Amino acid sequence: MLIWAAVFAVGTYFIGVPTSDPLIAFGWLWLATIAWRSDLPWRRHLLFLRDWLPISLLLVVYNVSRGYADDLFDPHVTELIHADEWMFGWFTGGEVPTVWLQQHLYRPDAVQWWEVVVSLIYVSHFLAVPTIGVILWLRWREQWGRFMRRWFTLSVAGLITYFLYPAAPPWWAYKYGFLPEHVERISTNGWNAIGLHSAGNTLNALQVEASNPVAAMPSLHTAYALMAVVFFLPMVARRWWPLMLAYPLAMTFTLVYSGEHYVIDVLVGWAYVGGVFLVVGFAERWWRARHAVSASGPEPVR
Repeated sequence: MLIWAAVFAVGTYFIGVPTSDPLIAFGWLWLATIAWRSDLPWRRHLLFLRDWLPISLLLVVYNVSRGYADDLFDPHVTELIHADEWMFGWFTGGEVPTVWLQQHLYRPDAVQWWEVVVSLIYVSHFLAVPTIGVILWLRWREQWGRFMRRWFTLSVAGLITYFLYPAAPPWWAYKYGFLPEHVERISTNGWNAIGLHSAGNTLNALQVEASNPVAAMPSLHTAYALMAVVFFLPMVARRWWPLMLAYPLAMTFTLVYSGEHYVIDVLVGWAYVGGVFLVVGFAERWWRARHAVSASGPEPVR
């Protein structure tokens, strides 16, 4: 594991965080499982490919199709601005929270220490959920299946929404004149402050070349973060809940402050998480009940 960690650190420093291609990310995670269980025969390590390759390919299709999701309809802009102004204008002097936060915290001539934290939290979106999935795959297969069903359903629901309701984020609204106040896209600023220029360059290229710029509604960044936490809440003592819920809240601040999302995007993403847990949970209970009936067989004729 130390060898794997060292190679990963060197790759991150020179190439960047593996975020642009799910196959690359899952390749790193596969190598981590091999390093963790290096005593097993190679056939056991191939089970990872059997279980994860279909999911990885589906995520590749998701990434590619997401880039074309704004071809059907014009992007929605003003209603998102008005929603944030209506919810928070009383506190921000009529500004959307992104503008207000950047006016108070952002300095174009210097990188603040909290922007390093912002960049780390932002990039965790690409690694946290897959890492949790791999750990569950190693340690708890039944929960791995439950986790993956919710993750995939949430991703599909988000993708369908991107096609039907393309929505522009704050940085896009300012760039094209819908927001008169200045908004910078600063989610990757912190990497330069800690010397990881390649990581920032990789994410910048991903944002420019491989992503859909008007896929703000819902925010899957915060949806994934909340999903990863809510999944485990029933399994831990309630005294740990505030600490766990701090992660999706920190992701919310990161995305709103950095110009990536409005608060309304976040709230809709959280609503999607609730809907996915209800729908998938109902489907799982129905499936178990159906198989229980099938296993018991018909009642004997008397």
